Amino acid sequence: MRVPGFQIEIDPDGLSWRPTGVPGVSLVPLHPSAGDLGAAREAGGTAVDSTVLIRMEPGHGYPAHRHLGVEEVLVLDGGYRDECGVHEAGSFVRYAAGSVHAPVACGDPGSPAGPGHPACVLFAVAREGIELVGESAC
Repeated sequence: MRVPGFQIEIDPDGLSWRPTGVPGVSLVPLHPSAGDLGAAREAGGTAVDSTVLIRMEPGHGYPAHRHLGVEEVLVLDGGYRDECGVHEAGSFVRYAAGSVHAPVACGDPGSPAGPGHPACVLFAVAREGIELVGESAC
């Protein structure tokens, strides 16, 4: 779903991105429990929500993963594709609990991000976190 009239100006290079261990993918935690993209856990093993900004360099993506709860994503810059289609800046995507996908930023992985070839920047809330899996299907 595109958000009509939605426009935002961000300076992704001005943020303190943290590496994720996945080449070309970094994040900024926005919630105290959002230390990584996996299922954040409280003491005792209970899954908690993760709220993050995610940056995927052109042509890079996150491995196939299952949403343990609902995930909501707002594309702030660039775009990505997955089994559900192409999602560009201004798109809001909601993934149901149990859904699986493998997002990849639009663009050529051999070219650096820049004007006309932006990195994909997302605001994402993953309820109960995610788990990595071997296959994907939206």
